[in-house]
Amino acid sequence: METMLVRLKPLDPRRGHVLRRYTYQGIKFHEERGWYRVAKAVADYLRSVHQQPADPHSPLAFDVCTEEEARTAEAKEKEAQNARKTAADDIKLSVARPAGAVTTSDLPEAPKDDRKPRKDRG
Repeated sequence: METMLVRLKPLDPRRGHVLRRYTYQGIKFHEERGWYRVAKAVADYLRSVHQQPADPHSPLAFDVCTEEEARTAEAKEKEAQNARKTAADDIKLSVARPAGAVTTSDLPEAPKDDRKPRKDRG
């Protein structure tokens, strides 16, 4: 029997990933548990499940992949978590904004327009 790995996408309301649990054919999928090994027929169905059941344009609810693809995805996620800069890295200067309100006198002057004004044609 061919199997695949599936998991609910991690909770991220800004991206529309709002499901924390889902039940299909007696299998309860919990977002915090991670990967589940399921039969290919179940994986094929879960591949089409959306975050909002009534909205076909909402994001997909599950990551469905083979074991190798799952390992690759986890390695990328772990690498992204370790993307924090250290003191030894080449860090660019972060320029602060000037304090207070910006007025029109603070704005650079616009270049002069040497063209003649157009007369309205009536």
